[in-house]
Amino acid sequence: MREIDYKDIVNAVENLCISANYYLNSDVVDGLKRFRDREESPIGKDVLDKLLINAELAREKDMPICQDTGMAVVFVELGQDVHIKGGSLHEAIQQGVRQGYKKGYLRNSIVKDPLRRVNTGDNTPAVIHYEVVPGDKLKIIVAPKGFGSENMSALKMLKPSDGEKGVFDFVVRTVDEAGANPCPPMVVGVGIGGTMEKAAYLAKKALLRPVGLSNPDPYYADMEKKLLKEINKLGIGPQGLGGTTTAIAVNIEVFPTHIAGLPVAVNISCHAMRHKETII
Repeated sequence: MREIDYKDIVNAVENLCISANYYLNSDVVDGLKRFRDREESPIGKDVLDKLLINAELAREKDMPICQDTGMAVVFVELGQDVHIKGGSLHEAIQQGVRQGYKKGYLRNSIVKDPLRRVNTGDNTPAVIHYEVVPGDKLKIIVAPKGFGSENMSALKMLKPSDGEKGVFDFVVRTVDEAGANPCPPMVVGVGIGGTMEKAAYLAKKALLRPVGLSNPDPYYADMEKKLLKEINKLGIGPQGLGGTTTAIAVNIEVFPTHIAGLPVAVNISCHAMRHKETII
């Protein structure tokens, strides 16, 4: 049994909250550059240039990439041979979020109750997804999620007979209806299978996969490629001003499902696809 101190987790989450909001991952930057070079619209190309400049300025000046610093979504892989010393893992993560958003001067965007809209003042509680895995390590991923894109996400319980075409049409229609609202170019996470809540989780988790890395299953890798091509034919373009770059990636994650169901979820991210991780 390996012990990990509560304070080490707090400090790790604090740093992840700040770095995720300040420093755009290299895979996203590289993806924006690739699509900038092939963008056919002069306005779209200019917008992509400005997004890249914005990301570089945020990195140089240690400032948030976007004013919406998101709801903290945390993915945890807890080794079964780990014991947390000095407090609970859950509270350590929440405290790390509190400290990170305060220290990083990040906007507090969370209300205590969804209908009685009083701000909590410290951007907690975070949404935390736990997974117990073999080993004695603790992996933490912090993915701040802005709601301009989150609000454009969708879920549909298709019939098995809808098949691949039903999934394909639903994903493209969801992006088309989102239009400029999610601050394109987007990263589109797609979850297929499981139950209603599992599909939504898969779609969110799909956003963590590096831009440019395909699903390991050739069938779904081909579907990702076709979806990206079709989405970029919509003409929404960078920031909704028209062009051939509406999305820079479509990532699909799947899970077994019931014989009577075909759940599909689409979780959209804006161009600032923010997430950072650490292993303790």
